[in-house]
Amino acid sequence: MSEDKKSLNFIEHIIEEDLANGLSTDKLRFRFPPEPNGYLHIGHTKAIGISFGLGEKYNAPVNLRFDDTNPVKEEQEYVDAIKKDVSWLGYQWANELYSSDYFQQLYDWAVALIKEGKAYVDSQSSEAMAEQKGTPTQPGTDSPYRNRSVEENLDLFERMKNGEFDEGSHVLRAKIDMEHPNMLMRDPIMYRILKKAHHRTGDSWCIYPMYDWTHGESDYLEQISHSLCSLEFKPHRELYNWFKHNVHKYQPEALPMLPKQREFARLNLSYTVMSKRKLLKLVEDGVVSGWDDPRMPTISGLRRRGYTPSSIRQFIEKVGVAKRENVIDVSLLEFCVREDLNKTAPRVMAVLDPVKLVIDNYPEDKEEWLEAENNPEDPNAGFRKVPFSKELYIERDDFKEEANSKYFRLKLGGEVRLKNAYIVKAESVVKDAEGNITEIHCTYSEDTSKKVKGTLHWVSVKHAVKVEVREYDRLFKNESPDGDQDVDFMEFLNPDSLRIIEAYVEPSLKEAQIGDRFQFQRLGYFNVDEDTTPEVLVFNKTVGLRDTWAKQQPAPQQKQAPQPKQNQPKRPAIEVIKQLGKKYTNLPESKQLKTKAEIQKLAKEVTYEELEPLFETAVKKVGTRIAAMLTLGVLLDEGLEKNEAIEAFIIKAQEDKNDLLVMEANMI
Repeated sequence: MSEDKKSLNFIEHIIEEDLANGLSTDKLRFRFPPEPNGYLHIGHTKAIGISFGLGEKYNAPVNLRFDDTNPVKEEQEYVDAIKKDVSWLGYQWANELYSSDYFQQLYDWAVALIKEGKAYVDSQSSEAMAEQKGTPTQPGTDSPYRNRSVEENLDLFERMKNGEFDEGSHVLRAKIDMEHPNMLMRDPIMYRILKKAHHRTGDSWCIYPMYDWTHGESDYLEQISHSLCSLEFKPHRELYNWFKHNVHKYQPEALPMLPKQREFARLNLSYTVMSKRKLLKLVEDGVVSGWDDPRMPTISGLRRRGYTPSSIRQFIEKVGVAKRENVIDVSLLEFCVREDLNKTAPRVMAVLDPVKLVIDNYPEDKEEWLEAENNPEDPNAGFRKVPFSKELYIERDDFKEEANSKYFRLKLGGEVRLKNAYIVKAESVVKDAEGNITEIHCTYSEDTSKKVKGTLHWVSVKHAVKVEVREYDRLFKNESPDGDQDVDFMEFLNPDSLRIIEAYVEPSLKEAQIGDRFQFQRLGYFNVDEDTTPEVLVFNKTVGLRDTWAKQQPAPQQKQAPQPKQNQPKRPAIEVIKQLGKKYTNLPESKQLKTKAEIQKLAKEVTYEELEPLFETAVKKVGTRIAAMLTLGVLLDEGLEKNEAIEAFIIKAQEDKNDLLVMEANMI
């Protein structure tokens, strides 16, 4: 078997086998068939990516077809949102189609099935039909109306269509087998009466086809070669096939292709819910501001939060195509957007929790415009000017009156470099009546060649632009919010999922436009929200520079290990990091993410002096070098100043053959 053959996913194997057995490539057709009863969410991106990805791979048409058979829940708003989302992801559909386009044809085929004695009108209540359905281990029983004459069924069905009956009084059922082991084959309903206006057909119809009848026949009408759907539809495949085989004889020459249904595992994401019903409840109950709230897993919510199409497509590619259900850690999605924005987002300075820093020996009326690099990852990004003056804002967390050697930021008597500017030394503080620091007084040196360990970002008070920043966290505290049958998913809501703060940014952001994305240096990635006005800039936090959520969670329960002896010393964090690094490259991606979070947590206990010897790790020990790079990233976030040894370590890693190491080096 060739390498190419081995790399195919199971759906591609099916297609390749069909092609090898005589299916012409120009007969390949795919579709993405959403129901317009809500906004698309991240789970749908997998189905979108599979179908449109196959279209790109085989140069085959992909239809965007709306399965709009339920006028009670479907709206034009959802149609428009779905089209916008698919386009934004970068996909183009061959045809925009609707199942409602086929209502007349579906009705005509249903009449033909009645004439063959393969469908009948049932006049029982839904409760009676459910009771007769049986159970998976007990056969069903026939409806008393199952043997109505063809003439009576045709008459009743036409009168249903003409609106002569009330909702719930009659349904049309396929006549298959009430004792079939697959309960879906026990005379399934094909039509029900719904006297509701449809968003496209208006009041033209008062009977509407059921999903199982509509979906497969829509595929057949469009001559779809491979009908791909998520795993919960696997039991429906038998009914799908029954319907298509029974209508094929009506137009075999005009519609020769019989679609093949195949199922893949749906995308489940930790710390979120994927049910449209539950997402709608969040909207209707006012838990979120709407379907596009940046905390929502909807594509519109992710777009508003600052996610990029390429980051979502990369995520889907990493998840892959599987036959078994599994839950993907949301940190993988966050990793993908970090990796993408790291390459493209301009670097700017912003202070989210400001405290004033006064440089006592800097002239009162002096200001300078210093040069700052826009993006070290993009050689064409250029430079900008940032203003510097006597009074600055820095982050409150970037100063302590007293701190140990692992603290790389500013402390009394200590020195740090101000990014793109000078070195300052903290001399004293001013406090309010409650003991809170209101000012830090420093002196500065124009000798920027001096070696210091920390670098801080800042904003000039005189030039600062006041903005609103919306810091988002995960909407749910529980990894599986809808996984507990005894607890309502709403009980797991995270009360701290949104924090609105007043912040200050450098003046270059005055011209920022809605949708623009930036890296606030040392803080994370942010984008300009659509609520921005000429008076107030509003930024959404897309994601932090590091995955901090994993560090907040309690460790999973392990089997009780033997208790260490009381006098046994705790292993130094750097030794544990080295041990974790040894196995890093051999771990599956999901475990790599957990190990990465563990290394980053331990990194806070490591001094630079402990880390630096790892820069000389042998090239073949890639895992240890990755662990060292992850640790270095945390120390740099903590304010560690880059030096020659650090720069050399990063450059050497960027030239390595291992993609993981190169990626982590580029992130720094």
